[in-house]
Parts: sequence; structure tokens; C-alpha cells
Amino acid sequence: MDKVLQQIVLENRTEITEQWLSLNNDLENIRRVADVTNQLLDTTNKEFLDVIFGSVEKKGKTAELANFSERLIKLGWPLNYITNGLQSFRRITINFILEKSEETSREYFSGVLESVDRWIDPVINYLVSEYSGSWEHTVALQKIALQELSAPLIPVIDGITVMPLIGTIDTERAKLIMENLLDGTMKHNSEVVLIDITGVPVVDTMVAHHIIQAAEAVRLVGATCILVGIRPEIAQTIVNLGIDLSRFPTKSSLRKGFNAALQLTGRTISTIKNEEKEIEQIIDSLSKG
Repeated sequence: MDKVLQQIVLENRTEITEQWLSLNNDLENIRRVADVTNQLLDTTNKEFLDVIFGSVEKKGKTAELANFSERLIKLGWPLNYITNGLQSFRRITINFILEKSEETSREYFSGVLESVDRWIDPVINYLVSEYSGSWEHTVALQKIALQELSAPLIPVIDGITVMPLIGTIDTERAKLIMENLLDGTMKHNSEVVLIDITGVPVVDTMVAHHIIQAAEAVRLVGATCILVGIRPEIAQTIVNLGIDLSRFPTKSSLRKGFNAALQLTGRTISTIKNEEKEIEQIIDSLSKG
């Protein structure tokens, strides 16, 4: 920033600050958007101005600027607090300099604009970049978390596991399903794996291809795959598309699939019936004895 203009700004810091606080109506919206107290907003505004003035004194990025942006990001303050605040500061500063100067030529006016821009623009760019990087990092972490939840392999009993699938299946998710399926099958020493597509809204050729690949992969590691949750409309779609699912068992519901898995692992479900009269007789005989 031009040394003369820099001196004007720094010498009139108090007046510029007062104008910024009084004219920046966007600051009032922050109370509702960020749900902050008046005291916190006032403190943050003052710190914001200290950072801006500090950047002109030190000619660029400062440790205070980095710390300030980091705190705002952690507190979840909206980006427009920074961008709108800096744009307002830019306008106020330019008007203040022009009012204080006796020079009115077009060249001088252009010089003031350029000088203030060279001061404010790097601050805006740095803060926006920090916000963008933080959001990208957050989105990346959320994406990883969603991927981990999108294809879980759940051990039910020894030798039987279930993979419930919900939502659409694209190529990226199909790759994750395959990885989790194989890793989980080996980890849990599964003999039968149930892939439940009850929550998959559409089964087209691509989805069916991915499922067939997953079933073949499970077979290659020594386990049996049963596809369950085939609704009537899904069955009709599979037939119309000419998709061959005959290479592994299919069932209409998870219950039927689980019963089939029990049979494949040599288990059966037995119902134990309690004869009430017999129990009552035993109780009576015990009480009399």
C-alpha cells in the first residue's frame, strides 16, 4: 500500500472503525446465522479490525490473521461474515481517503482504488482459501465415514454374515462393497454371506453386474453368497433385462435367506413348546412333596 495512504488509514483508524461498525448492517445477520451473543460478536469484530489493520502495517499475511481464520472456522462462522465485512471495509476506507484528500483527479482516484485493492485482496484470498481448505477436509472426512457405513458386513452367527445395501450403487461404491465383502468374509470366517438389496431402489444391468461380481468373488474365497430382498418389481426388471442370476441362490426376503443359510451350514431352527398343564402338575407335585 502507498505509504501516504497507509499513514492516512492508520492515523484515522478509530474513525474508520466506527464507520465500519455502524454501517456494516450484515453484522447484525451474524447473530441469527451463527447464533452468537452480542458480546462475542463485538469482541470478534474488534479482533477482525485488528487483523485487517495489522495486515497493512506488516504488509501481508500475519500470524494473527492465520489464528483468527482458524478460530472462526472452528466456531462455524459463515464465510460471508469475512467477505462482506472486508468488502464493506474496502468501500469505507476508499471513501474516507478520498474525503480527506484535496486531490480529485481521475489518476489519483484510480491510484487509491488500486492501492486499497492491493491491501484488501490478499487478505480476502487468504481467508477464503483457508475456509475452502477446511470445508474440503470436512467433506472428505464425512465421505470416508459415509463409505464405511454404506457397505457394512454384519456377522449374525458363526459362519453367517449379512451385508445390507441401501441406496444407489455406482462404480465407486461397488468397489467398496467388493473390498468390504472379501475382507469381512475372511475376517469372520464366513461360510454363507447374505447380500440384502431390499433398500436398493433400482437394480439395472450395471448394479446386477456388480452384484454378480461380488458373489463370484465370495465363491472364490470358499463361501456361498445368497442374494436376498428381491422384490417383485426387481425380479421383473431382472427378467426383462435378461440378467442371469442363476449362479447363486436368491430369496425374496432376509428371513428366507437366513433359513437357507442355516441349512447350508447344517443348522435347523427348532421350536420349544412348553406344555402348561404338565408344568403346573410338576409344580403341584413339588409343592406337595
